[in-house]
Amino acid sequence: MSWTLSPADVFSASPVVPVMVVEDAADAVPLAKALAAGGITVFEVTLRSAAALDAISAIARELPEALVGAGTVLNVAQYDAAVAAGAKFVITPGFTPALLKHAKAGPVPLMPGIATPSEAMQALELGYTHLKFFPAEINGGAKALKALAGPLPQLRFCPTGGVSAANARDYLAVKSVMTVGGSWMLPAERVAAKDWDGITRLAADAVAAVKG
Repeated sequence: MSWTLSPADVFSASPVVPVMVVEDAADAVPLAKALAAGGITVFEVTLRSAAALDAISAIARELPEALVGAGTVLNVAQYDAAVAAGAKFVITPGFTPALLKHAKAGPVPLMPGIATPSEAMQALELGYTHLKFFPAEINGGAKALKALAGPLPQLRFCPTGGVSAANARDYLAVKSVMTVGGSWMLPAERVAAKDWDGITRLAADAVAAVKG
């Protein structure tokens, strides 16, 4: 393994990771700066838009002290493209053995998504201990993660999917959960309106909510 940044470093960098869908690359840096002003400096830019890779490059260039990563990575080609764009980590909604084996030899850490104990065991067999639990709420939420911790105590999780200000602390109360992912601090209408001050306030509220 040649990772210089560990999955634990990523998961411990912030109690909440914003899941960012950037439709316009010009919004990437102002959006990231707005989140940073609210106390969030770890960003997951999902590869769900044509602007995603350009957004990652812009954030990596303009906010070098932040951790910007790529989400919704589905295959080896997307992993390589995200790394080339400047992503410092990669998160996936699920995994294939080919992708996990490729990332093991890659330069940045990958945190694979799992939804079942069998998937968690497969990821662990391939050497992955820091996982995304997705979609979290549909798959049993915090109670499911607490149950998984019994037979698989060595695993650590970032639950994403249905996580909100209302339940984030429930997840973080589970010993195996290091951080949570969500988009509640990034409502689409505020991004579209370029309401960066409003997003800063929502980011600060999100940090306060998860820290209690």
